[in-house]
Amino acid sequence: MKKRTHLSIRMDSELHDKFKSVSEFEGRSMSRQILYLIRKCVSDFEKENGPIPVEKEDSPQ
Repeated sequence: MKKRTHLSIRMDSELHDKFKSVSEFEGRSMSRQILYLIRKCVSDFEKENGPIPVEKEDSPQ
């Protein structure tokens, strides 16, 4: 199973309310919308610049 990590962000209330509206319009929760946008950003970056190497963490014994 993939390890999940937590990311906390701060934003002003106006941006929060607007982002909530966008997320609802797209039929996603705010969390799912953020994940969608991050994945799209990474995908677009890799299309332009090539794959981003990621080191694998050692499994706990």
